[in-house]
Amino acid sequence: MTDRPVAPTRWTTFLDALRDERRAYAAPHPLRAMADEFARRALALLFPQFASPTAPAAGVDADAAALAALLRAAIAPLVSDVDRIAATFFERLPDIREALLRDAQAILDGDPAAENLEAVIVAYPGFLATAVHRMAHALYQLAVPVFPRILSEWSHRETGIDIHPGAVLGASFAIDHGTGVVIGETSTIGDRVRIYQGVTLGALAVSKRLAHRKRHPTLGHDVVVYANATILGGDTVVGDGSIIGGNVWLTSSVPPRSVVQ
Repeated sequence: MTDRPVAPTRWTTFLDALRDERRAYAAPHPLRAMADEFARRALALLFPQFASPTAPAAGVDADAAALAALLRAAIAPLVSDVDRIAATFFERLPDIREALLRDAQAILDGDPAAENLEAVIVAYPGFLATAVHRMAHALYQLAVPVFPRILSEWSHRETGIDIHPGAVLGASFAIDHGTGVVIGETSTIGDRVRIYQGVTLGALAVSKRLAHRKRHPTLGHDVVVYANATILGGDTVVGDGSIIGGNVWLTSSVPPRSVVQ
C-alpha cells in the first residue's frame, strides 16, 4: 500500500507562506538585539560606571573597536555609505559625552535628592534616556533609518521615557523622575530646560499628511515643565524662562517668562 498524500491544511499552508516570506527576506537581521547591545556597549565605553568591573583601562581601545564593528554590522543592510556614517558618528562621540556630562550636572544641580554626579550617571533614568537619545539623534541626523528608533525604544523600555530620535535637545537638559515623558519627533528644546514626569510634547493632530511638517512644540531656554503637563502643536512656542505648571493643557504659544497654571 502507498501512503496517501496529506491534504494541506490552513496551518500547513500558513507555514509555507511564512517560509516563502523568510526566504524572500534573505538572512534575518536582528536589529533589536544589535540595538540593545550597541546601547550597552556605547554607555560602557563613554562612562566607566557602565563598564564591566573586570575591564581594564587598556581595554578602551578594544571596546571602541568592538562598538565600531557592531555599528557597521547593524547599519550595513540599511545604508550604502557605512564607512562614512560610522566615521562621522565616532567623530561626534567626544561632543556627545561632553553634552551628557553637562546634562548630568544639570540633573544634580536641580535635584535635592541627587547625592553626587556618580549617582546621577549610574542610577537616574532621565540621564540614561538622554544619553541614548543623544547617540540615536546623531545617527538620525546621518539619515540612518530604523536603527535610531530602535535605540530609542531600548531606553523607553529601560526608563519609561519615550524620546523620538528626531527631537532636538539643548544643552544641560534635565528630566526629573521621568516616567511617562513623551517627546515627539519635531520637538525643539532649548538650553537648561527641566521636565518632570508625565510631560507630553506632542502633536495637535495625528495624520500622515503632516509627516514632513513640524508637529511638536518648541521650548525656549530655561523653561520648566512640571508633572503631567501636555504641550501640543508645531506652532506652539514656550518662551524663554517660562514655567508650565502641573496638569496644564497648552496648545498655543506663551511669551517669555510666563507662568501657566
